[in-house]
Amino acid sequence: MTRPQTQYDARIVAPESGTALTVEQLAQRLAGSDVVIVGEYHGHHGSHLLQSRLQKALYAQQPRQILSMEQFNLDRQPALDQYLEGATGETEMLEDTGAWDNYRASYRPLVEFARQKNLPVIAANAPADVVRCVGRKGPEFLDRLSDTLRQKLPNDPFMDTPAYREKFAEAIGTSHRGDSTMNERMENTYKAQLLRDNTMAARILQARSRFPGYQVLHLTGTFHSEDGLGTVALLKQRAPELSVAVVSPVIWPPTHHNPPLEQNREKGDFLYFIQPLPDEFKDPQREREAMKARFQRSTREACD
Repeated sequence: MTRPQTQYDARIVAPESGTALTVEQLAQRLAGSDVVIVGEYHGHHGSHLLQSRLQKALYAQQPRQILSMEQFNLDRQPALDQYLEGATGETEMLEDTGAWDNYRASYRPLVEFARQKNLPVIAANAPADVVRCVGRKGPEFLDRLSDTLRQKLPNDPFMDTPAYREKFAEAIGTSHRGDSTMNERMENTYKAQLLRDNTMAARILQARSRFPGYQVLHLTGTFHSEDGLGTVALLKQRAPELSVAVVSPVIWPPTHHNPPLEQNREKGDFLYFIQPLPDEFKDPQREREAMKARFQRSTREACD
C-alpha cells in the first residue's frame, strides 16, 4: 500500500488482515450493516471525499439509505427538510440551520446526493446552545428547557461507559483516580460531550424506526466513534440487536514508509489512512491568544 500522496487521498484497509480495499469493496463488506458510521477529521478533504464516494457505493447496493449528520442540530431539522423539499435555496438553508462554516467545501456533495435521490437527511446533533450551556452550568440546565425541546432530547441523555470517560479525560489532559470524578468544570464539559453522543445515537434509532429497513450512513467526528466508544457504544447499549460498522481515519505520518496499522487496529472495523493536516500554529503565544478568544466568544451568550 502506498502512502497518501495528496490531502484528498484515503487508503482503506481491513485492520484484521491489513488488506487494502477499494471504496466499492468496502461498500460490499458494509452492505449488511444496519448503521455505517464514518469518522472524520473535520475539514479534512480525504475524509469528506471518502464519505461521498462511500455514500454512492452503498446506495448502489442498498438504495434505501438515510444520511445522518453530526453537522446539523436536531432543532434545525425543519429548516433542513425545507431545503430538501425545494422550498428554500442553499444560502437560506445555511442561514436557517446554522450550518458549519465548511459546509460548502465539505458536506454539500453528500447532502446534494441525498436530495437528488430523495433520501432522508437527519440533523443528528443536540442543539448547540443546549450543549454549550450544559458545559457551563451542568446537566441540571436541561431542567430549564421547554417541554417541547426536552422531549426531543433522548431519555438518559448522559448515559456513558467507563472507557469513554477515561479516553475523554486523557484527551483533555485531566487526571482522576479510581472512581473519583473530574473537577466540576471538566465534568460539565464531559456531560456536554455525552449529550451530543446520546442525542446522535437516539436520532439514528428514531430514523431507523421511521424508515424501517433503511441503512443509516452517519457522519461524525472520529472521537465520537473510534474504538467503538461514544455514539457507537451508546447506540449498542440502546439497541443491542443493531449491526453497527465503524470506519475510522488514521493519520499516516509523513516519515513512515508503512501504514501505522498495528497500534490502530482497534479504532474501527475498517480504517482509512490520510495525510496529516497542517499545523494551525507554530507560535505558542499566538495559539494561546486564539484559544482565549474562542473561549471568550463562547461565554458571551447567556444560559439564563
